[in-house]
Amino acid sequence: MFTYFKRISIFSYGLISYLIFFATFVYSIGFIANLPFAPRTLDGEPRLPFWTALGIDVLLLAIFAVQHSLMARPAFKAWWTQWVSPAAERSTYVLFSSLALILLYSYWQPLGGEIWNIENRSGRLVLGATFGFGWALVFYATLLINHFDLFGLRQVWLNLLGTPYTELEFKTPGAYKLVRHPLYLGWFLCFWATPTMSATHLLFAVLTSIYILAAIQLEERDLLRAHPEYADYRSQVPMLLPRIGGREKAAGGREAA
Repeated sequence: MFTYFKRISIFSYGLISYLIFFATFVYSIGFIANLPFAPRTLDGEPRLPFWTALGIDVLLLAIFAVQHSLMARPAFKAWWTQWVSPAAERSTYVLFSSLALILLYSYWQPLGGEIWNIENRSGRLVLGATFGFGWALVFYATLLINHFDLFGLRQVWLNLLGTPYTELEFKTPGAYKLVRHPLYLGWFLCFWATPTMSATHLLFAVLTSIYILAAIQLEERDLLRAHPEYADYRSQVPMLLPRIGGREKAAGGREAA
């Protein structure tokens, strides 16, 4: 009886963690695009002196970067699961990542200033469509590598059924045949495709882009250790930009974090 209650508790925890993630994901669209449904957005009137606001924003991004990368590393997972059930490990990672983003959204400080502002209607439509495509690509990429495993639901569901967890096979579905990291390519489009680039937005885009490029190196190091065939895949398929004039055959691929 206690074992079944524990399984239900872990499943409920995983489901709640996923719902918090999904709400945060949707809010991210409004935050970056300055949409009306988001009470706090990327841009706005500065509320603090420039250097104070800049320091707060950099600190918030650093907190997310450290949490997101540290908790994704195999060594941390091995240590962490001494106290956290392995079935709930991924859900805990997802929950902490969501909380780090909520912290960022709650205390983000606009800097003011304008880098560019495209007033041409066609240009704004193209950039808006690119922004939307970026978000669609992010979601699509998670589906290709098993959305429910990536965000912990598969783990807690198998635990609820009493079925041992099995690692996913190494594959290159869909866009993973064109680039190794379509999910990160989508994030780049989300961060940079904007008709109005403020100093605040530029700071956010530059720092998150640097983080993504660094995170790719860490993830690929882990993938090479876990999947020797990833070396061939990496040599055949470009990292972020598809090759013009055809695509290479690949052995397999998936995001690590």
